[in-house]
Amino acid sequence: MSHHEIHRSHRVGWLRAAVLGANDGIVSTASLIIGVAAASATQDNILLAGIAGLVAGAMSMAAGEYVSVSSQSDTENADIELERRSIENDFEFEQEELAEIYVSRGLNPALAKQVAEKLMEHDALGAHVRDEIGLSESTGAQPVQAAFFSAGTFTIGAAMPLLAAWLVPGSLLIMVVAGSSLIFLAALGALAARVGGAKISIGAIRVTFWGALAMVLTAGVGHLFGVVA
Repeated sequence: MSHHEIHRSHRVGWLRAAVLGANDGIVSTASLIIGVAAASATQDNILLAGIAGLVAGAMSMAAGEYVSVSSQSDTENADIELERRSIENDFEFEQEELAEIYVSRGLNPALAKQVAEKLMEHDALGAHVRDEIGLSESTGAQPVQAAFFSAGTFTIGAAMPLLAAWLVPGSLLIMVVAGSSLIFLAALGALAARVGGAKISIGAIRVTFWGALAMVLTAGVGHLFGVVA
């Protein structure tokens, strides 16, 4: 019988950025629309605020993801360079260090030494980057990818409550935007959990809860500082 395992850890980088972007797009835009609507603003002003929030939010997500993931990448590259110099300056010490790592993972000292020797013959830096630092190609920082996915999914997420606000008359706007946004969030949480191999119900509940809390708080602020139409 053939045995085939489907691993999902290689999706971590883009999936995190995509979920963060879509979630923030839905929550921030829906909350902004609800807060402005609760302040008795006109529908034109509500839509203007929503569009401004979409554009500003997408750019903010792209810039924020790029800067933060670039910082992570800089740190990873610095560690790799440090390891490269250590191998060049003291190859035997680094080989012993690698062997000790394998001993701590359950190999006997003789076998650990043999494995360390073979791996360092094949790719000394790669072995240390993987087993000492804990980095791999599938989980390494990719700033451009993170920025692209985050900004793109933010735009898609923000467009959903904005479309609802455009289609629905003022008296029902808050209820429809809130209800549809919660449905979007639940679907997003379930989809993200499915792609990541997690439990779908948990993914949907946690995303929906925080989205609902944000909308309630911004609606309260809108009512508190609102004006009479």
